Amino acid sequence: MSATQQRILVTGASGQLGRLTIAELLKRVPASQIIALVRKPEAAEDFKAQGVETRIGDYTDSASLEKAFAGVDRVLLISSNELGQRATQHKNVVNAAKAAGVKLVAYTSVLHADTSLLGLAEEHRQTEAALKASGVPYVFLRNGWYLENQVGGAANAVAHGAVLGVAGEGKISAAARADYAAAAAVVLTSSDDQAGKVYELAGDSSYTGPQLAAEIARQSGKPVNYVHLDEAGYKKALIDVGLPEVVADLLADSDNGASKNTLFNEDKQLSKLIGRPTATLSDAVAAALGQ
Repeated sequence: MSATQQRILVTGASGQLGRLTIAELLKRVPASQIIALVRKPEAAEDFKAQGVETRIGDYTDSASLEKAFAGVDRVLLISSNELGQRATQHKNVVNAAKAAGVKLVAYTSVLHADTSLLGLAEEHRQTEAALKASGVPYVFLRNGWYLENQVGGAANAVAHGAVLGVAGEGKISAAARADYAAAAAVVLTSSDDQAGKVYELAGDSSYTGPQLAAEIARQSGKPVNYVHLDEAGYKKALIDVGLPEVVADLLADSDNGASKNTLFNEDKQLSKLIGRPTATLSDAVAAALGQ
């Protein structure tokens, strides 16, 4: 069976990255080749309207995954958002893929997972190790930071006149979620052998915390300064605005990692893969501010 005829399943299909990936796949292959894996039937309705088959499966339910993977050639394993549970959940997916005879698993890992200083990288390393040990052909899509993560608080930054952070002058090579989705679709539909490949995916250009604040100020026309905090102070600030402690801890640790250029990459593998420049910080700030 050629790559253009293989059946492709996207896990976490109802999430933001999942939906964007399916939209990109629909540009490249017929809907009949695409399967959306969702946890709840109500999440499947819009996919059905597009002619995309939907199957029910949960990362914590191995039997549901094995059933869902029947007849599937390629799987995009989108990493779970349940911190602390991800390695176990992902291993369930890997085992089910092996049992079903899946020919390729593409996994959304994190930039430089093997050497990353980020706390969140550990579960990605464990998942990569599980895939390597499984014997299932794999490809790692090591996604860098999402621009949406950085600019989501732009309106609040304007309101308070400040961008808070730990990263300081550390460079962040972020790209839009749609850029990473396009890359996944390219790899999943490629006629080239992808097994064993590792893609370090990041934005074409980089920026620092102060540059983020300056861009928000420029576009809003309001004064916005960068306020540098230590990791503990930033975590407390995130908790104070209502974020769960586990999320605040992850973001503070990640921003601290960014200060050491852990989220910096200038290889431009992402734009080479998708055949176009990645979204810019300016584009993301404009979208966040509704301009």
